[in-house]
Amino acid sequence: MASSDHSLELLFYGFAVFALVGAMVGLSALLGQRRMGRATVIPFESGIVPLGDARVRLPVHYYLVAMIFVIFDMETIFIFAWAVVVRDVGWAGYGSMLVFIAFLLVAFVYLWRTGALEWGPAPRTRMPRSARAPYVGGAPVAPEA
Repeated sequence: MASSDHSLELLFYGFAVFALVGAMVGLSALLGQRRMGRATVIPFESGIVPLGDARVRLPVHYYLVAMIFVIFDMETIFIFAWAVVVRDVGWAGYGSMLVFIAFLLVAFVYLWRTGALEWGPAPRTRMPRSARAPYVGGAPVAPEA
């Protein structure tokens, strides 16, 4: 009996949602503006008139930093969840969280050392003198085989 009552409530809820969405779409079609003016087709950017194209090409590094931020942000969620139950999980939970944070620090150091967190242009590195081709008379000499 109880499951039939819940299914009836769920059916009524679904009907109410579809009726509300249909009413919103229908009223906007009936009461909405019919003509397209110049101001209708341009995007509204908080009262600022847009300049240029909105599709700006961003460097890949921007997306890399964004993904790293999301990943480390998700890790803080796990740490906060652990902090809520820290007394319940005891020393085993404490040890597992220390291992987790150690992995996070290793990942952070790796990202730092590989330059994934650098935002500016990459610094130019000079080739060591021993790796450069020798010059004779202003032209490089081909290595002999």
